[in-house]
Amino acid sequence: MRTISLGVVWLCLGLSLDALSLNGQRRETVDGEKTGTAIRGEKLLKRVRRGWMWNQFFLQEEYTGSDYQYIGKLQSDQDNGSGLVKYVLSGEGAGTLFVLDENNGDLHATRRLDREEKAFYILKATVVNKRTGQKLEPETEFTVKLHDINDNEPQFSREVYIGSVPERSDIGTSVIQVTATDADDSMYGNSAKLVYSISQGHPYFSVDPNTGVIQTALGPDDMDREQREHYQVVIEAKDMAGQRGGLTGSTTINITLTDVNDNPPRFTQSIYQFRVPESSVSGTPVGRILATDRDIGMNAEMYFTIVSGDGMDMFDISTDKDTQEGVITVSKPLDFEKKPSYTVEIQVQNTQVDPRFMSAGSKDMATVRIGVEDVDEPPLFDKASYLMEVKEDAAVGVAVGSVSAMDPDAARSMVKYSIDRRTDMDRLFNIHSGNGSVFLLRSLDREETAWHNISVIATEFNNPRQSSHVPVYIRLLDINDNAPTFATTYETYVCERTKAGQRIQTVSAVDADEPSMGHKFFFSLAPEGTHRSNFTVRDNGDNTAGILTRRASYSRLHQSIYLVPVVITDGDYPMQSSTGTLTVRVCTCDREGNMELCNAEALSSSPGLSTGALIAILLCAIILLMIVVLFTALKRQRKKEPLIISKEDVRDNVVSYNDEGGGEEDTQAFDIGALRHPDAAAAVLEESAKQRRDIIPSDTLLYPPRRRLHPAASGLIMPPVSMASRDNGDVRNFINQRVLENDCNPTAPPYDSLATYAYEGAGSVAESLSSLGSASTEAEQDYHYLSDWGPRFRKLADLYGAEDGDFS
Repeated sequence: MRTISLGVVWLCLGLSLDALSLNGQRRETVDGEKTGTAIRGEKLLKRVRRGWMWNQFFLQEEYTGSDYQYIGKLQSDQDNGSGLVKYVLSGEGAGTLFVLDENNGDLHATRRLDREEKAFYILKATVVNKRTGQKLEPETEFTVKLHDINDNEPQFSREVYIGSVPERSDIGTSVIQVTATDADDSMYGNSAKLVYSISQGHPYFSVDPNTGVIQTALGPDDMDREQREHYQVVIEAKDMAGQRGGLTGSTTINITLTDVNDNPPRFTQSIYQFRVPESSVSGTPVGRILATDRDIGMNAEMYFTIVSGDGMDMFDISTDKDTQEGVITVSKPLDFEKKPSYTVEIQVQNTQVDPRFMSAGSKDMATVRIGVEDVDEPPLFDKASYLMEVKEDAAVGVAVGSVSAMDPDAARSMVKYSIDRRTDMDRLFNIHSGNGSVFLLRSLDREETAWHNISVIATEFNNPRQSSHVPVYIRLLDINDNAPTFATTYETYVCERTKAGQRIQTVSAVDADEPSMGHKFFFSLAPEGTHRSNFTVRDNGDNTAGILTRRASYSRLHQSIYLVPVVITDGDYPMQSSTGTLTVRVCTCDREGNMELCNAEALSSSPGLSTGALIAILLCAIILLMIVVLFTALKRQRKKEPLIISKEDVRDNVVSYNDEGGGEEDTQAFDIGALRHPDAAAAVLEESAKQRRDIIPSDTLLYPPRRRLHPAASGLIMPPVSMASRDNGDVRNFINQRVLENDCNPTAPPYDSLATYAYEGAGSVAESLSSLGSASTEAEQDYHYLSDWGPRFRKLADLYGAEDGDFS
């Protein structure tokens, strides 16, 4: 039987026997048909052919030698020492961390290994024939484990811890727990077994050596935040169970004592004094009082109360949340004349009270003395407002009511009254300045305004700046001064065929008055309507009345409209009544009594304007508008420049007179001297400025009116003129002159225009018969030539040929 053994040479001293037994396992194998016995027991095993027989190797970490660290030796039963067997290594770190001698199977570590980085390595080994490279044995896996040494100190999870504990805590109150770890193997020896201890923080705190929990070590009286608030504690953790030679790590813990409400507030003074003017209104600050509390935060919040004193009702106190001061304010009006000073007792205490520390001294008291300062106050009315009543028919000057005010100061100055006219713009009221009596200035009407609100001013005589106002409400009392009227305008009709006693309308009334007992109206037919009346009025007793027929038939052809006078009377005193006229139309109705047709007269007689009337009014308005437009157009047309506007366009006017002229004394006729002397007129026109004919001339006449009415102005008779002897040269010159003027006029319109002239011209044997030219000369005229004109002018010759003495 061949025996293959695997041995490991351990270089490290102090290894346990158990480790040696693992590396020294020996097994025997038998080939052929022989049996074998295992070293570890007497149990019979079947023969199994194994080429490799090892389990694991152990190696110490942190090797410090200069040579490769020997691990063990690998040997195969195929290696008979001939040198033909080659050992081959593979797996984790093969060839780098671990090397295997291929000839003899020695396994070495090439460098120092750290168990904390990697605790074990898995490798594989086999043997091959050097010549053929053929595997001689199957590949087998083994493990190399690193033995731990105490090479790592404990490490805390934080460098600095922050902890807190309430002040006045009991002994053993937990503050915080610290934890440290050791990278060494906790399964091997005591390298990773830690023990905690406190190196700084005595005697206030302690630490549990096994758990690292920090606890208070002193009693409540010694742990007072107001004496010391912050502590620094240093905790150490040592491995090897705290034995000599172990490694140590440390950390710092900053511990703060949190506040509890163990201190009551205290006033900084026992007596406070303040002064306040008597004119201060409610809410005016009087002063501030201060109390201190050694606690902080919510435990230092406090509130103040007034617990006693003669000013409990006159003053209030509150807490300023920002400064924790007590603010004293005025709660009711002060009066120096009534009470010049007040004294109150004020208490302060915490809002948050801890029952563990509550005692009789948890509150504090202080005395506050408040003096009232006298000021000049405005007059004070005896009422906050006044209500007055007056009848609406009260006469002017009647007193409505009175107000009263007085100076509250010791001087008791006189007061005068007036009305704020901004509240009485219509000046309906006035007030007696001395006694405050309010009276009427004008008549009032409740139906217009039922209430009047005015403001009365009271002013000191000695100091007009001191004044006060009071509202006065004046209510007008109703009297029965309005007659009732119909509630609305009724459109009533009656059918031609009806029956007597038929109700055709129900009427009601309204009254502007407001009697205290309510309205009560009575209806009746007016006396003038009772005679041969076709309708009657029935009072319903509920402020309404019915209009009833008194006949069975009506004819709209005979009478289409009936006027029914209704007397409406109220029930108040003095009694008022009015007569309302109800218009009833006669209409054609169907069998159900519905209106079908009414006369146009009846329709137009209804209140208001009918459609036809509105159309007629509209047409009249349109016609009037057209007349105005036409008149305006004609007026503008008259203002247009005539065709002949120049004063040179002179012509004789033929005027017919039906009465005898004024004779030679008539000097208001036209001057036609220009017609008799056209050359002189042309010369004057050439010197004058030319104007456009479409512009109305504004210059004066070329020839001033110097005319005398010829005695023959009562009638003009043209003498017979021979056509052969008539010369038209002056007319031709007249026209040529006008054409020349238009051609040379730069202001003439730039288009062809037609100008029409009327010119008598010359050539008549008798010349002109008009008396218009009589004003051109002052010389006596000779009319004897009239005798040469023939028998038809004899009468005229006799009239004008006679001397003036003939008519005397």
